[in-house]
Amino acid sequence: MIHAVLVANRGEIARRIFRACRQLGLRTIAVYSEADQGAPHVRDADEAVAIGGAPARESYLNAERILSAARQARADAIHPGYGFLSESWRFADAVRQAGLVFVGPTPDAIRKMGDKIEARRLMTAAGVPVLPGSFEPVADVAGAEAAARVVGFPIMLKAAAGGGGIGMARVAKAGDLAGAFATAARRAQAAFGTGELYVERYLERPRHVEVQVFGDGSGTVVHLHERECSIQRRHQKLVEESPAPSLPPSVKSGLTAAAVAGARAIGYTNAGTMEFLVDEAGGFYFLEMNARLQVEHPVTEEVTGLDLVVAQLRVAGGEPLPWRQDEIRQRRAAIECRVYAEDPSKGFLPSSGTVTKLDLPAGEGIRIESGVEMGSTVSVHYDPLLLKLVAHGATRAQALTRMAGALDRCVIEGPKTTIPFLRRIIASDEFGSGRVHTQLLEQGAFNG
Repeated sequence: MIHAVLVANRGEIARRIFRACRQLGLRTIAVYSEADQGAPHVRDADEAVAIGGAPARESYLNAERILSAARQARADAIHPGYGFLSESWRFADAVRQAGLVFVGPTPDAIRKMGDKIEARRLMTAAGVPVLPGSFEPVADVAGAEAAARVVGFPIMLKAAAGGGGIGMARVAKAGDLAGAFATAARRAQAAFGTGELYVERYLERPRHVEVQVFGDGSGTVVHLHERECSIQRRHQKLVEESPAPSLPPSVKSGLTAAAVAGARAIGYTNAGTMEFLVDEAGGFYFLEMNARLQVEHPVTEEVTGLDLVVAQLRVAGGEPLPWRQDEIRQRRAAIECRVYAEDPSKGFLPSSGTVTKLDLPAGEGIRIESGVEMGSTVSVHYDPLLLKLVAHGATRAQALTRMAGALDRCVIEGPKTTIPFLRRIIASDEFGSGRVHTQLLEQGAFNG
C-alpha cells in the first residue's frame, strides 16, 4: 500500500502528479532546490524538503539527497516524473533497495531500454522492426565506415546510452564521417558518461509516431493508441497530437501490435512509450522506448478519458491494470503545444527572468499544465518548458480551432517564449492538412 509519495521532480510534472495523489488521498512531498524555494510545485505539496543548490547535479540529479528527503518525510513511494533521474536504473534500484516503491518500471527494464543497442537486439528478437544498422558499438571511424557501407548513406550516428537527440549526428557522405564521429562521441561522453556510438540508416522525411503502453505486475500489457510527434526541433518535440492524422489503419494496427509485443518481451510494468519512425511507404521501425511517463501524456488522457498518473500509482501499489484493451478507445482528438522560455527570433536561445504577466486561456476543450505563475522566476538551470497547452475536440478540426484560439489568448511577458512560433505551426497548411514529417522545421516550413 502507498500512503505518501515524494515526487523527485519540479515544475508542471510535479504539480500534475500531486493532483493525481490528491485524487487517491495520498500524502504529497515535494523536493526543491535553492532556485525553486518559492516555486508553485513546492506549495502544492503537503510537505516540502530542500535538497540542495540550484544546479541540478546538486539537487534534482542527486539521488542520495532525494532518498534522504524521502526518509525525512516518511515517504513510502517515489515518483520520478520525466527527465532528471526518471530513466536511471541505478536510481530506481536504489529506491527499491531503500524499501520504497518506485512509481515506474523495474530497474531491469529501464536498464535494457536505456542501452539503445541492447534495446535494438531485444526488439529484433521480439519481432519488432528496427532500422538497418549496427548491433554493437562502433569503436572508431573505421568501424563506422564499415557499418555505413552495409547500411548505405545517409546514416545517423547515435549515442548508445543516449536519448533526447543528444549525441546524434546525420552523416551524408563518407568524407563527413570523421568530424561527425568526433563531435557525436564528445557530446555523448559529456551527457551520458560514455562516448559509445552506433550506426542507423537515416530516413528522409519520416513521421515520428509513438504508442503509449502500460503493463502491470501480472503480465498484462495494453496500448493506449498512438501519438503523432513529428513537429520537432533538433529531435525535441514541440507539438503532439492523437489520433495521428492520415495514418493508414494497417500501419496503426502494426504499430500498436509491435509496441505491445516489445513491451511484453521485456516484462514491462507501469507506463512507457514505444517510439517509431514511419517512412513514406508506410514501413515503420522501432526508434527507442521511453521507460517513464511522457511529457505528452495529457494528449492520450484527453483522447481516451483515462488518467495515466492515477493508474501509475495504483499499479505501483500492486493493483492490476484497471482497463481491458477493448475498453481503451480514441473518443476524440487532442493537440498539445509545449510552451518554452526560448526566443525563436534568436535561434531558440533560452530566455530567463521573472514572469511579469501571465494570462492563460480557459474554456471548453482547453487544458493547461503549468509550472509557473505570475512572479515566477524562470531559471537558467533547468529545462525551459513553462507549460503545456492542450486542446481537444470531437474532431481534429475542432481541436485545431480551439488550439489556435487558445494560443492567441495566451500571454506571457518577461521571458521570451515560443508562443509566436507555435501560432505559425498551428496556422500552417502543412500542419492543418496533417502532412507532417520530422524535417519540416529544418526545411523552414514555419518561418515567418
